[in-house]
Amino acid sequence: MTDAAFDPPPTEFTAEQMGADAILRYFHYSHLPARPFCELARHIVETLPRNPERTVALRKLLEAKDAAVRANVT
Repeated sequence: MTDAAFDPPPTEFTAEQMGADAILRYFHYSHLPARPFCELARHIVETLPRNPERTVALRKLLEAKDAAVRANVT
């Protein structure tokens, strides 16, 4: 299977945003109660310049989303 089968791209991001920050594909939420994380990721990419610190912010947000998802299923 392709990555898209496991992580379908969220429709909240443009193709340009997805191309610039591949990590955004992990913020889909159609199968999870994680919509606020996707909205915050979109806010980050729309308001902050693309640089290493923005990448760190997205990575930390993804860690938080994953922890929240795990908390919801345990």
